[in-house]
Amino acid sequence: MVKEKEMFKGKKNFILDMDGTFYLGNKLLEGSLEFLDGLKEAGHDFLFFTNNSSQSPEVYINKLERMGCPIDHDKIITSGMVATHYLKKYYGDSRVYLLGTPALEEQFIKDGINLVEDNPDLVVAGFDTTVTYEKLTKACSFIRNGAIFIATHPDFNCPTEDGFIPDCGAICAFITASTDVKPKYLGKPYTETLEFILDHLNCTKDEVVFVGDRLYTDIAIGVNHGVMSILVLSGETKLEDVEKSQVKPDIIVDRLVDIVKYL
Repeated sequence: MVKEKEMFKGKKNFILDMDGTFYLGNKLLEGSLEFLDGLKEAGHDFLFFTNNSSQSPEVYINKLERMGCPIDHDKIITSGMVATHYLKKYYGDSRVYLLGTPALEEQFIKDGINLVEDNPDLVVAGFDTTVTYEKLTKACSFIRNGAIFIATHPDFNCPTEDGFIPDCGAICAFITASTDVKPKYLGKPYTETLEFILDHLNCTKDEVVFVGDRLYTDIAIGVNHGVMSILVLSGETKLEDVEKSQVKPDIIVDRLVDIVKYL
């Protein structure tokens, strides 16, 4: 059996989820800052990765700073960043209709994506908290007429202080029900995201650990690619969910700070 203090030998970076893992809504979860201090003391580093594409990296940086956790720009990646990288790599200057918030639209434009309102080559769905029936109708029409359907991430719900709210996966389910077309999903747990993270960190998959509160995203990206994963029970997943799931984390803790004893 691996000794506790040797469990993370050679692990340089902990890839941390945000919603339901590091904070909930606008409040840090208890022990989150102490966890970062523990990582630093043990010689490890961290990177925030959120599937939540409703906001830009700058918004998350400002949010964390208000919570007393200032970070540099290179310490955060969103599924929106993975999406724009994927679009530029595989679709160049193709015309894109985006179901997204103004913040996501701004990020897409900044990253050189050709956003249009008519005759798109692709429809990209994000976690659009400004979604309207008109937007959904347009997206469905474009997809029926042959536009490629892509989504920034598969999450069905986003945890908040007041409970769960519909996320990108729920929006996509609506579109799929109408068009019978399923999207190409990005974000966690997909290979494109792991490759983006490893390239960003200039490291191998054996040097990272994924930490999060969702089995089908945060933990599945580890399980599917042979990467260590840690489930925290501070968000969506409960212990009974793990027992029913085929996706099993390497470690289960109540909160982030509970990982410190293993470092």
